[in-house]
Formats: sequence, structure tokens, C-alpha cells
Amino acid sequence: MPFNFEYLNMRIFRSFHIILLLYIIAAIGYWGFLLKKQNDQLFAQQYLVLSSSIDKNKDQDEYNQQLEELQHRRSQHIKQYVAEGSTFLLVILIGAGVVYSSFNRRIILSRQQNNFMLSVTHELKSPIAAMKLNLQTMEKHQLTDAQKQTLLDRCIKESDRLNDLCNNMLFASQIEGRQYRAANEPLDMSALVEDSVEDYGHRYPKRFEEEIASGCKMSGDRVMLQMAINNLLENAVKYTPGDKHICVKLFSKQNNIILQVIDQGVGIPEAEKKNIFDKFYRVGNEESRKSRGTGLGLYLTSKIIHQHKGRITVKDNTPSGSVFEICLPLS
Repeated sequence: MPFNFEYLNMRIFRSFHIILLLYIIAAIGYWGFLLKKQNDQLFAQQYLVLSSSIDKNKDQDEYNQQLEELQHRRSQHIKQYVAEGSTFLLVILIGAGVVYSSFNRRIILSRQQNNFMLSVTHELKSPIAAMKLNLQTMEKHQLTDAQKQTLLDRCIKESDRLNDLCNNMLFASQIEGRQYRAANEPLDMSALVEDSVEDYGHRYPKRFEEEIASGCKMSGDRVMLQMAINNLLENAVKYTPGDKHICVKLFSKQNNIILQVIDQGVGIPEAEKKNIFDKFYRVGNEESRKSRGTGLGLYLTSKIIHQHKGRITVKDNTPSGSVFEICLPLS
């Protein structure tokens, strides 16, 4: 197992952070103790002066008044020290929390970006290597027309994967840089889903079952919504075993269009569901993960759906798998 410097750095930072915070709290406590001691000494000196300057038996009223003022000043000083110390401690704790949270976010983002680079490298090399192997096979061997067609179909399938990956990366960059201006045009969601399922049905034969209602119309950006649908279908294919089907449902309900992509994969742990739409996030560790992906598909899909004033949710399928559901307003 390779040595994890990132984990070591995080442990060192946490230890240093806790030690420094405890030292500051102890220093504030000691400072408060010294101030209280000094205040008590000052009160004792002032009390001696009062006792020597005023005869308690002769001028009892004045003596009591002066003593009450001394006690009041001592009490005010203690309250002042407590208020200043508490405020300073609160500022220190807030600052420590902000620093720790910022460092922790930076570590998480660094890990996600590292995972992203590893996955993108694999995702780019894999289809290129597959297409190269197919073309070399056609070049070096005498093949029948059927065998050539099979290899060509595989090349087209891999090029489609590569194209989808490039589109996701480009679109993510445009969204982050606010360079993409979404269109708002009337479109037929039923036809859009039909096109996507038909396209993926050619890539992955006998994998899809569909229940698509006609006449689901809305306004939005055709390119963005097509990408969102494709990402959900690609995600379902990725995690569903080859001998099981993926069901795609589209219907209207209460002035909304509902799209469901139902897979029969391993499902998503409950603790991971709130994170799967984050940028670069993928379930598990990138180096040990077998399934392909970059962590951009669901992030982009979520962004697109929210831009269209919709929502996307995920829930468990029975007996296994996940149900991704998109809800969009009808036009």
C-alpha cells in the first residue's frame, strides 16, 4: 500500500491545531487568573487605606459607603475581565473553526481533483486504446465483412464514449466560467427521451425497457437536457449488470414532467446519497474502483435540472439498484 502523505499532513495539522487551541485557551485562563489575583490585591490595599483613613466606629455611614464603592469597583473589574476574555476566546474559537473548515475543504477538493485526474486519464486512454486495437486488428488480419462491421461498431461505441466525456468536461468548464447561455425554446421532452434511449439502445442492445408517454412538452435548452438524460442513462449502464434491464419512464403528473431511470445495480449507500451530485464526487476510492467515470455526470445533470427550475432525487429500487427521478415543470 503506498504511503499516504495527504493523510499524514491532515493528522499533523489536526494535532497542531488542537494543541495550539488548547494552549490559547490555557493562556486566556491563566491571564484571567492573574487579573483576578491582581484585582483582589488592589482591593486589599484600598481596603487597608480605607480602614486607616476612616474610623469605622465614628463614621460608620461614610465607611460603609466607601466600602460599598470599593466592592462595586472590584465586581465591575471582574465582569470586565470575564467579558473581554469571553469575547477574545469566542473570536479565537470562530477563527480556529474557519481555518480548520477551510483547510478541510481544501484537502477534500484536492482529493477530489486528484481522483478526477486519475479517472479522466483512464477514461481518455481506455476508448482510444480500444479503437486502436480494433483498427490494428482490421489492418493485420483478413476478416469477413461481418467481423469488420463488428469491429467498426465497437470503434463507434468507444468514440461515442469519448465524445460524451469531452462534452461533459467542456460543458462543466463553461458552466463554472458562466460562459454558456442556456436557450429557452419549446421542446418535446417525449421525443428527446425517445432519441436518447434509442441512441443508447444501439450502443447497448437489449438493455433498456421504456414507458414513455407522448405529448410531454416544456420550454428549455435542448442540448442541456439531452446531456442530462444521457448522463443518467450512462450512469445506469455503468452500474447495472449486463444481464439485467434498465427501465426508463416518462409521464406527466400535476403540471410536472417526471422522468425516472431505474437500474438494478448495487445501489447507493444512504450516507452517500447527499454527496453524489457534488462535483468530482464518486462513491468509494478512485484507485480501487472498478467502474469507469469522472464524477462530472451527476454534477452536471443536477446543475442542468436546477437551471430548468426542476429537481432531481435518488431513492432505492427494489430489490436492488437505484431510481433517479427528475421533475420538470410542464410548459
